[in-house]
Amino acid sequence: MIHFDFSTKEFRRLLDLVYIGNWVLNSARGDDRITDYDDMESRIFAGCLQETGMDELYDVEEGEILPSVAFSEGGIHEAIMDYEESVFFDILAEELARRDMELEEVPQENYQELASRMEDYLQEFDDNGIDNLYLDK
Repeated sequence: MIHFDFSTKEFRRLLDLVYIGNWVLNSARGDDRITDYDDMESRIFAGCLQETGMDELYDVEEGEILPSVAFSEGGIHEAIMDYEESVFFDILAEELARRDMELEEVPQENYQELASRMEDYLQEFDDNGIDNLYLDK
């Protein structure tokens, strides 16, 4: 068995990392969740039982220790949403740049042009979000 000696602040950061990791891996899977990660999350959150002042960070449901509503609504989803927004715009910029260049695969000699076009789109998204995006039907 491995033992780590965390301060309360370090343990709180570990809770954030475990929650975010499980969210990324399982949030879009519906009923096909990877239960090993759910189980690990529960084991880590069980550490709140030993840490003083962390009672509000976990709930017990059907004998399983889970992140509490207070934990999940305490700002962690803002960090997840910031990440998702960044990834969304990066992917969108690349897809639009590839479309403009009419390329599915980008040969090495076209990387600079692709990067330049992506930067233009990312600047547009920084300035205006998606307000100027329109779909032709």
